[in-house]
Amino acid sequence: MLGHGQIWSAIDALAAKNGLSASGLARKAGLDPTTFNRSKRIANDGRPRWPSTESIAKALDATTTDLDAFMTLLTDGAPRQRKRVPLIGLAQAGEGGYFDDAGLPTGQGWDEIEFPDVDREQVYAVEIQGDSMEPVFRDGDIVLVAPGSPVRRGDRVVLRTTEGEVLAKELARTSAKQIELRSLNPAHPDRTIPASQVAWMARVVWASQ
Repeated sequence: MLGHGQIWSAIDALAAKNGLSASGLARKAGLDPTTFNRSKRIANDGRPRWPSTESIAKALDATTTDLDAFMTLLTDGAPRQRKRVPLIGLAQAGEGGYFDDAGLPTGQGWDEIEFPDVDREQVYAVEIQGDSMEPVFRDGDIVLVAPGSPVRRGDRVVLRTTEGEVLAKELARTSAKQIELRSLNPAHPDRTIPASQVAWMARVVWASQ
């Protein structure tokens, strides 16, 4: 008999296999973003809450996964993954309390996601929200960010200003006085940020596509 934890682990594995968080998988399937969240897996009275067959079917259809492949996830568990990393939504990254002065995650507001072949010590994941990074990054995509990695012209970066604005763009130029960023979406303007207003800037080292 399939267990409650086994079903949810398979859904997590399906999301990770497609470079998505649980909420990203739900959105891709056209479901409420909280459908597969951990908070939905146990009812208020403590009883296990099971995902509906309809929600599983929509997730399989959205990821073009057949039933046999999903059954493999059920019987074998999640793919072999080496590290769990913090995950946060792009909009949340602008709120206080999530990062230290070096741009590393801090506090208790993080979800987590598993990534294969993560060999860097200080990385975290950001879930893209909205269309400002299209067509390179789309809503629901996950990018892996490494604050300690060197940043060079042409790199895609996540930058946070001292006022809490968070931008995901391409680094065009740096100088002692300012940071020039190129927009990934032609519909959104390029930006020039005074160096004194940059809280931190981190390179994107991996992205789900």
